[in-house]
Amino acid sequence: MNLKRINLINFKNFETQSFDFEDKINCFVGDNGVGKTNVLDAIYYLSFAKSYFNSVAVQNINHLKDFFVIEGTYQMQDREDTIVCSLKRGHKKSIKRNGKVYEKFSDHIGYLPLVIISPADRNLITDGSDIRRKFIDNVISQSNKNYLQNVIKYNKVLAQRNALLKYFALNRTFDTVNLDIYNNQLNSYGTIIYEERKAFLKEFIPIFTKRYQAISNSRESVNLVYKTQLDDADFLTLLANNIERDRILQFTSVGIHKDDLSFEIDGYPVKKFGSQGQQKSYLIALKLAQFDFIKKQSKIKPILLLDDIFDKLDANRVSKIINLVNSDDFGQLFISDTHKERTEEIVKQSNQSYKIFEL
Repeated sequence: MNLKRINLINFKNFETQSFDFEDKINCFVGDNGVGKTNVLDAIYYLSFAKSYFNSVAVQNINHLKDFFVIEGTYQMQDREDTIVCSLKRGHKKSIKRNGKVYEKFSDHIGYLPLVIISPADRNLITDGSDIRRKFIDNVISQSNKNYLQNVIKYNKVLAQRNALLKYFALNRTFDTVNLDIYNNQLNSYGTIIYEERKAFLKEFIPIFTKRYQAISNSRESVNLVYKTQLDDADFLTLLANNIERDRILQFTSVGIHKDDLSFEIDGYPVKKFGSQGQQKSYLIALKLAQFDFIKKQSKIKPILLLDDIFDKLDANRVSKIINLVNSDDFGQLFISDTHKERTEEIVKQSNQSYKIFEL
């Protein structure tokens, strides 16, 4: 799978722009603010029908225009596919494959596997647990549609249960029959998600630690620790034991929507004890492990986006990343960087075909 061409209309800072890509390495270079990351985000959009950097879809429209269109032409194994994402102010976002509109965006997830590595990934370390849950869900969902559907159904039932708890408080009433319906549904979907996350991490953690060791010369040991309330009790017991608390709070305080990942280096939280270089290497290893896992599950080499990752990495770590990417394990690669000379010197080491776009 390769992205051959992308056409942008009114997407972020681009009014009309087209790019024809190399099969292996494509680099976008130029000063800050010229749109390098925006091109990578447009490629991301074609895989996930959303921006990696801005969750408010309408804000991705060029501020002087009423709509945006992103069109990508992909060379699949035996055919060409055209994917079009578009949004008009005041209308719903649309995504089409070969002219046919998807009824549900979730049906498209995983069709064009993709992994992005970006400075924005630092929120995985610094922000709340919801960011790390989304990371797990993103990795699993790209190769497991049933998992994605269970997450969607779980979140829908969770919202309904929370609305019921608010209704109870507002009307000073309580109905265990209706609550039990939601409890049973949460238990059904949540237990499956819990088991899938455990199975995923059992396979994923060794891949991640191997990637980190390759980047850092094995100077430190790293780990991911799954934090979940379902290790302490089954879901229905958790809900029963916390019903009074939920009634007071007016939302569901326990469940797999509270799961978290602890990022550790030498047994300590990487957020507090990891240097800037160690944290960056940790995140790069995490994303490369995501690449490995998706490729193994889907039997397709995901597109890999590297957004400004060479900044603040020492030459040794950059060299190791390029040596990893130079192997046949990787497919098409897109890089953004502010330094053209640095980028060209790095990609030349790969001995792969490449194309540089100056913006």
